[in-house]
Amino acid sequence: MDADDVRQAAAASATLLEPAAERDWSVAASGVDMSVAGVVAHVGQTLLQFAADLAAGGSPVAALHVRLDPAVPAAELLATTAVCAEVLACVVETMPPEVRGHHPFGAADPAGFAAMGCLELLVHTDDAARGLGLVFEPDAHLAQHVLHRLFPAAPRGARSWPTLRWSTGRCALDADHPRLQEWRWHSAPPDGRPV
Repeated sequence: MDADDVRQAAAASATLLEPAAERDWSVAASGVDMSVAGVVAHVGQTLLQFAADLAAGGSPVAALHVRLDPAVPAAELLATTAVCAEVLACVVETMPPEVRGHHPFGAADPAGFAAMGCLELLVHTDDAARGLGLVFEPDAHLAQHVLHRLFPAAPRGARSWPTLRWSTGRCALDADHPRLQEWRWHSAPPDGRPV
């Protein structure tokens, strides 16, 4: 995965949420213990943290505590989150593939950080959308790339977006795959190689 994937995920998020900026964003987001505004702020914070972690080249960035204010108007929050996505995309673009950044789920290469950024954007946009009574259906190929990179053991054969939601504990996939109570992605490149 690469910087363009991050930009595509950010654009999909903005396309869905911008027209809803005048709604009440203090309502609960779906599947997480946050408001819609809180979950969108969380995405921006996480994208900036990912950018810093990748730029640091493997050393934890313990002194950095990124915070976006969920109390600002929704349009400003969305614009700021879009900037955070672009910062991550730029860092991903400039880092050589052999660079590894710190993450608790495993040191990740630039492609891994791009995939993690896309996951945050896609899944939490869906959480926000459901809280607002909207339906989010991202590009199937983008969802498939995120699945392939971060959830290599995910079931094959089902549609990529429901499978990605299942992989993050958002829903049951089918009778054989009930909703997950615990989950985590795999940050490290497969076999330790850049992907």
